[in-house]
Amino acid sequence: MRNVLVVVDMQNDFINGSLGTAEAQAILPNVLKLVKDFEGEIIFTKDTHETNYLDTKEGKNLPVEHCIKNTQGWEIADCLLPYAKVVIEKPTFGSLVLIEKLQELDKEEKIETITFVGLCTDICVISNVLLTKSAFLEAEIIVDASSCAGVTPQSHKNALEAMKMCQIKIVGE
Repeated sequence: MRNVLVVVDMQNDFINGSLGTAEAQAILPNVLKLVKDFEGEIIFTKDTHETNYLDTKEGKNLPVEHCIKNTQGWEIADCLLPYAKVVIEKPTFGSLVLIEKLQELDKEEKIETITFVGLCTDICVISNVLLTKSAFLEAEIIVDASSCAGVTPQSHKNALEAMKMCQIKIVGE
């Protein structure tokens, strides 16, 4: 049985850049330890926008340029880069490409657990967790709360509660 760790959007803009928060900075050591110690497949996602971001639907709703492809803010945090062997760029919150990659891995060897960490709990983490839950009915889907941060501490807590109601196992609270 296979275990997978999905590291969501641990990019400079979300940690200490245009959308960075103290909470995001605080979880970086936890994420690094998990990635270093994880026995199984690790997949990173990268929020990826083009230079016309402010003209997109998302850009109109969140008018803060971030994760523009090939900028420093788009890059994964330096300390995590050595572990980012599999990286999926995603133009929106949830990634169907991530689901396809997980399905490929599952065909090779049955996935037992899929653990999620990263940013932001209340947007991209919850979106990918719920997509994954829909695609993997029998795998255990886990979110490590100590290695996630939301836009605000309250929205982080709200997202964790919503995921609990969807039968996601929350650890590290």
